[in-house]
Amino acid sequence: MIRALLSRWTVALPLLAVVVLACTWGRTLPWLGVVIAASALVGAVLAAVHHAEVVAHRVGEPFGSLVLAVAVTVIEVALIVTLMISGGEKSATLARDTVFAAVMITCNGIFGLSLLVGALRRRIAVFNAEGTGAALATVATLATLSLVLPTFTSSKPGPEFSPAQLAFAAVASLALYGLFVMVQTVRHRDDFMPVEVVRVAEDAAAAKEHGGDRPTPRAALLALAMLSIALVCVVGLAKVVSPAIESGVASAGLPHAAVGVVIALLVLAPETLAAVRAARRDQVQISLNLALGSAMASIGLTIPAIAVAGIWLDGPLVLGLGATQMVLLAITVVVGALTVVPGRATLLQGGVHLALFSAFVFLAASP
Repeated sequence: MIRALLSRWTVALPLLAVVVLACTWGRTLPWLGVVIAASALVGAVLAAVHHAEVVAHRVGEPFGSLVLAVAVTVIEVALIVTLMISGGEKSATLARDTVFAAVMITCNGIFGLSLLVGALRRRIAVFNAEGTGAALATVATLATLSLVLPTFTSSKPGPEFSPAQLAFAAVASLALYGLFVMVQTVRHRDDFMPVEVVRVAEDAAAAKEHGGDRPTPRAALLALAMLSIALVCVVGLAKVVSPAIESGVASAGLPHAAVGVVIALLVLAPETLAAVRAARRDQVQISLNLALGSAMASIGLTIPAIAVAGIWLDGPLVLGLGATQMVLLAITVVVGALTVVPGRATLLQGGVHLALFSAFVFLAASP
């Protein structure tokens, strides 16, 4: 039985990634080592997407959309806190840059790509405006409380929260995220379900892809375990290759903030692939649940974790966004609201969000 499991690429790749991570962690790698680590990272991403879809198929929606978003975000938060504790003063803006990058990637990159794929598939991408609008409103509120207000408070000099303000932002973020999860999974589940019925042939294809009808509890537990392993490897290998990314960014003359964007792109790769695959199956609502849920979890879990870690952090904690970043956040919220209200989108809406994502990436490289 063990040999049969190891023969599956979805099991073999995460285990191979574990070996690569153990061999490369804490070491200065030559170019060949960086290539091997990057290849293992890609394999772990592909395996994570597969196992997340198996688990989601077992538990059903909207719980399935939470699996990958929360799993990735928890590990991402652990990585941020670890780097901040060991990074000293140079990591003062790490939490802000990472969270903002995650919001831009999810609310413009993944969001726009999902709409684009859905519109190419059926000319018009249809989704549930009530649930998507509620998710976008929660993301906008969390981002404003945690990333915009520190720029305008006066208790401490600079774009920083005082300890009491940070505690309030942490409690408010966690409470809002918990409230949203309760609404999404219990009281108003229908608002987050796909509004279109997928054709029978596509259902059969999806079932075949997952290895039958509904996965057994044993298969779902195995997938959950392999998903956890794969996600740990994704974040760990992203950290392993980050020195090579930093040196490449420095040699190209790019600002240090570009490193955070690249690493955030690597960490969010599983969610991106899962969202695109859902959109290809005409399940645009699931794609949007993944995008906005990931943005929400990134803020709602990161800020409380940073507030607790602040007990041990000696340096400053800069959370306030700059003027350019606030403009990008504001236009993202406005355009997102206009996209969500009709409950349907064309190629144009997808292209607009991808243009905003491109602007974010360009300005991160050339501020």
